[in-house]
Amino acid sequence: MSLSSEPVELTVDQTEVGHRLDAVLATHFPEYSRVHLRRVISAGGVKVDGRGGKPAYRLKLGQHISVVLPEIPREAPRPEDIPLDVLYEDDQLVVVNKPPGMVVHPARGHWSGTLASALQFHFGASLSAVGGLSRPGIVHRLDRDTSGVILVARSDQAHAMLAKQFASRSIEKEYFALVAGRPPLDRDLIDCPIGFHPHIREMMAIRRHNPQSRPAQTFYEVLERFDGFAAVRLLPKTGRTHQIRVHLDHIGCPVLCDRQYGGRSRITRGEIRRDPNDELVLLARQALHARRLRFHHPATGELMEVEAPVPPDIAVVVDELRHYRAA
Repeated sequence: MSLSSEPVELTVDQTEVGHRLDAVLATHFPEYSRVHLRRVISAGGVKVDGRGGKPAYRLKLGQHISVVLPEIPREAPRPEDIPLDVLYEDDQLVVVNKPPGMVVHPARGHWSGTLASALQFHFGASLSAVGGLSRPGIVHRLDRDTSGVILVARSDQAHAMLAKQFASRSIEKEYFALVAGRPPLDRDLIDCPIGFHPHIREMMAIRRHNPQSRPAQTFYEVLERFDGFAAVRLLPKTGRTHQIRVHLDHIGCPVLCDRQYGGRSRITRGEIRRDPNDELVLLARQALHARRLRFHHPATGELMEVEAPVPPDIAVVVDELRHYRAA
């Protein structure tokens, strides 16, 4: 393995004490798989207090880690003829209604079937290059199983202007979700910092006193209450990874069918109707939908609002709840 990048220096903090070297590196370098990081450690690319380490080595407070990682090859996604639900389009930007199950850009384990591949097929060279070869036109992202509105830039100038609006939090994002449980208030602001989960690398968590955590705020409003469930409107003020999912779980109302944070991945019609013999699956992904974006057009400054209707799989569950679980 060729190791050619400049070393990255890390210091073990209190939250990392006792954890494996490969696990800690995975939280710092999520773009690399743990298997890949083990190979880097074995190839001598990682030093702990100046000495070579082993993947399973348990870290101690204050230890110094020096990491040299190889470059990850970056290639443009292969164009794929995947249908797109285009909500708006002009020469500066495209707004797409992303379906659930579609990854936004190529990543480990998801090299095809991505939104980026679909965009390459439909728009080709007329996409911004600011995000690099693997993310043509991509200004922001949604989780794989979250559906809804996503902005795509068709020029570098548009990309820069839209990214600036996201950074300044002047873009208004509205989400719709079904949650398991009943929120304690009709509306509230959840203001809790989010950081990497201390033990599970694929998850985030509320980390109030961790110096690596970042502030996160989500306003929610209950639209409808059902017996054991609720429909909520969400306005995230910040854009942290898994923010809405982590915040809703924190108040005891995880997004319905959120495997990572809610512990279940599907709901059947029988569960809603209280009929154990009815095993028809109504929803098999998290019930979270990016319903609306409000932003200023990057070229004209015009205030724009684009909305994507609640998708059929979530709408069916709402109808069932209204009929069989009325509060």
